[in-house]
Amino acid sequence: MLDNLTQRLSRVVKTLRGEARLTEANTQEMLREVRMALLEADVALPVVRDFVARVKEKALGEEVAASLSPGQALVGVVHKELTSLMGGDLGPEAGELSLAVQPPAVILMAGLQGAGKTTTTGKLARWLSEGQHVQHGRKTGKKKVLVVSADVYRPAAIDQLKSVAAQVGVDFLPSDPSQKPEDIARNAVDHARRHHYDVLILDTAGRLGIDEAMMREIRALHDLVKPVETLFVVDAMQGQDAVNTARAFAEALPLTGVVLTKLDGDARGGAALSVRHVTGKPLKFVGVSEKLDGLEPFYPERMAQRVLGMGDIVSLVEQAQKNIDIAEAQKLAAKIKSGNKFDLNDFRDQLGQVKKLGDMGSLLEKLPTQFQQAAGQLQGGQAEKQLRRTEGILNSMTPAERAKPELIKASRKRRIAAGAGVPVQEVNRLLSQFEQMQGMMKQMKKGGMAKMMRAMGGMKGLGRFGFK
Repeated sequence: MLDNLTQRLSRVVKTLRGEARLTEANTQEMLREVRMALLEADVALPVVRDFVARVKEKALGEEVAASLSPGQALVGVVHKELTSLMGGDLGPEAGELSLAVQPPAVILMAGLQGAGKTTTTGKLARWLSEGQHVQHGRKTGKKKVLVVSADVYRPAAIDQLKSVAAQVGVDFLPSDPSQKPEDIARNAVDHARRHHYDVLILDTAGRLGIDEAMMREIRALHDLVKPVETLFVVDAMQGQDAVNTARAFAEALPLTGVVLTKLDGDARGGAALSVRHVTGKPLKFVGVSEKLDGLEPFYPERMAQRVLGMGDIVSLVEQAQKNIDIAEAQKLAAKIKSGNKFDLNDFRDQLGQVKKLGDMGSLLEKLPTQFQQAAGQLQGGQAEKQLRRTEGILNSMTPAERAKPELIKASRKRRIAAGAGVPVQEVNRLLSQFEQMQGMMKQMKKGGMAKMMRAMGGMKGLGRFGFK
């Protein structure tokens, strides 16, 4: 996501070292790089002009604190303006779904065909049914959710939503292509009210392009169901086209928010910076993977940090707290502390915990840039694949072999490799890495983090991070 902007900013920060303050002369190059990076990221030209003008106005003459270089100070200004551009100026509660109405609270999903409305409907239903909804900073509990499709044009659209609903464990109201969209919507609201659903999510039809018939239909549906939330779903990979689509929908409907899908793809990221500016509505969610748990609330400040290479550690920690089995983690910590041997059974359990965290790509994106690069090199850019291979090798071992890896000699290695479908060298590599890990565990028991880092051979340059 906007890697190019991150790299350009990093380069220019280095050139501003030694300056006493920010001036027009020493910010000009930085602003040029920012402008070029935004344009290359497919951000709309009016948005770029407005953004650069605001950064220049805020930056010029700003005093540089003794602890900061001018480059760092300018990055601070860019960070504030990026946060504002993506909706930070709307306040912390702008990105929340407003469901404080007489049930059922109706959510209308709008957008072009192929933007990911149906999948996003399922993801959002899952998110609500699991109790992730937040109002005024507090979780409101699990919701009883009903989903229905009013898309009578796209082949298998109704069946697709039925399948997605089954996968995420929410109720689906059958509809039929022979019905009129208005009749489907009217029936859905009545059914949801009679069966005491908290939330009804209405998936609407899209087109390959904007046309008046489509806009008339969705306006009629909006007038009929009177949704508390009208979410515009847009594909991050559309780039400049996303701006034109967003403008057309914003003019046709009283949108309440935007969902940006496919943020994990090859998008240059401009849509995230442009859509909010064009619609004036907050980005409420982003789709970060194809998996049905790949939907995250959008936080402007956190996204600005990611764009600037600072990472999003807060979201990373939240994701870990939500998915990690704390009891299992405490059990392992107690085992290491007591001096009991860390074996391959423990290692396999820890891999299972890592898998619960979700898509590895979205996890790595939340790390600061330098750690992303290190993690990418460590796994050859194929963390997910490597995780599956390692798990396959471990599952090919017997419980006794995992408990006592020293039992694993040549013939056992060949059997394990055949069972996992990998070369014997892969088994040898795993066992070698495990021996190193055991050494680290011993160091942690004896003397803490510094000794563990020495065991890894990684003390070089750690002084600046506080390790001695």
